[in-house]
Amino acid sequence: QVQLVESGGGLVQAGDSLRLSCKASGRTFDYYAVAWFRQAPGKEREFVAAISGRGGRTNYADSVKGRFTISRDNAKNTAYLQMNSLKPEDTAVYYCAGEPIAFGAISHRASDFRSWGQGTQVTVSS
Repeated sequence: QVQLVESGGGLVQAGDSLRLSCKASGRTFDYYAVAWFRQAPGKEREFVAAISGRGGRTNYADSVKGRFTISRDNAKNTAYLQMNSLKPEDTAVYYCAGEPIAFGAISHRASDFRSWGQGTQVTVSS
């Protein structure tokens, strides 16, 4: 399993943008589907976005569709989450997760991912 480290979180105002990064260890990063999840205080962890190993397939939660973009640069072993038009309800700890999923598939289920980062806090003020 890869080790994942998120970065890029912070405190921003509503309408601002942030880009989160998820750096992976290991040499087989392109085998791994990557997903972003988030967890707000008192709420369950929820799916945000996912991308297949080679980036050909993506999926988004309805709440972020059109505002967030997931991408990856396998040469840098890094996945990204570009977040635009941020809203106060986007405030949460954001986690990246990875799993070697075959045939370019992706998943929105947290239980499908065994490698997780430590999380990065995103706070959006109104």
